[in-house]
Amino acid sequence: MAPLPKRKYPKARQGKRRSHLARKPAAMVECSRCHSLKLSHQVCPTCGTYDGREVMEIKSPKKKHTK
Repeated sequence: MAPLPKRKYPKARQGKRRSHLARKPAAMVECSRCHSLKLSHQVCPTCGTYDGREVMEIKSPKKKHTK
């Protein structure tokens, strides 16, 4: 069997140990062409450009059929 701790660790000590594990918001940058926010080093989902050139063609959203 592995050794067990003699006393319970305080919540504050546990929090200090885990302080670097907090979730951080994703780094968003502005697209140079359409000025919408996008993830850095990714293709812009709005206009489809990356590094100043068009990489993919963006299709227009489909119309929903109403009954």
